[in-house]
Amino acid sequence: MNEPRHLRTAAAQFQFRGEPSAFVPYGNGHINDTFLVTCQAAGAPARYILQHINRHVFRSPATVMQNIERVTAHIAGQLQDHPDPARRVLTLVPARDGSNWFVDADGETWRVYRFVEGARSYETATSVEQAFQAAEAFGQFQQQLSSLPAPRLHETIPDFHHTPKRFAALEQAIAADVKRRAARARPEIEFALTHQSITGILLAANLPERITHNDTKFNNVLLDDANGESLCVVDLDTVMPGLALYDFGDMVRTTTSPAAEDEQDLSKVAMQFPMFEALVRGYLATAGFLSKAEKNFLAFSGKLITFEVGIRFLADYLNGDTYFKIHREGHNLDRCRTQFRLVESIEAQEEKMNRLVESIAD
Repeated sequence: MNEPRHLRTAAAQFQFRGEPSAFVPYGNGHINDTFLVTCQAAGAPARYILQHINRHVFRSPATVMQNIERVTAHIAGQLQDHPDPARRVLTLVPARDGSNWFVDADGETWRVYRFVEGARSYETATSVEQAFQAAEAFGQFQQQLSSLPAPRLHETIPDFHHTPKRFAALEQAIAADVKRRAARARPEIEFALTHQSITGILLAANLPERITHNDTKFNNVLLDDANGESLCVVDLDTVMPGLALYDFGDMVRTTTSPAAEDEQDLSKVAMQFPMFEALVRGYLATAGFLSKAEKNFLAFSGKLITFEVGIRFLADYLNGDTYFKIHREGHNLDRCRTQFRLVESIEAQEEKMNRLVESIAD
């Protein structure tokens, strides 16, 4: 499906400025196939992002796109007086039939965004300022969507952050052991089982439902090449109803450690407290809608979401790597080990983290 002829067939359905001349794989996403498209246009080349939506993960691509249409339009409506609106929210490029996506003869769904020039994403944060900028961006994203009118957004992946159900799926994977991998993952399985008690804490806290991004990796924020400031949030497939703390927790998971998500040298994995402080300050600077109860769980959310993602990697490893893309043998087990080591680092500092949040939130 990813051969040039298929890309050109899909690309021909969209209203590009100029004729597509080059298709280059782009980014490091686990789920969708993404390509940078360069078009030859009068004056200067124009660039776009062409994506194929993974329908095995997103069973209803149309509902994904309906959410994205509403979310981007709502944010764009709040940027009418902004001096640089085109770089502050993703812009969908319509297909030739006027729709914002295209379904090919094989039933595969494609979309196109304008490429945001003069900006980039980074796999890991290298400074507290970068961490602050990312948290500020995600807090603003939630704040902007707090006024989105009814109807409720679609749940593009039902129960995406329902940690008890994620844990139940892990238990099923352990019991089935379809690839006979459980013995190799015995220490990780034992770690997961000893942490089962934390899985239902947020769901039992009676927190308000918000519109959330649900995949707040550091690399899902574009930073300005010129000044390092956050521009806009990307990767909107999982924007849907959820708890605000899911987003903050995933920021802690992906921003506070200097190690990559699949780092094999676990000595490099640690929750850096200055990074956490930057996240708290940046997020609270823009997420003005948060309740006191939500603020009380900011530190815990990092531990929970890191653990949740760890058990998802572990379950996928046991099931034969059917969900996340892998690039080497045992890749998902490496990812799991990295998450669990980060959980341990958060636990060692959790009391200090809570004191910090209290001092800033008051």
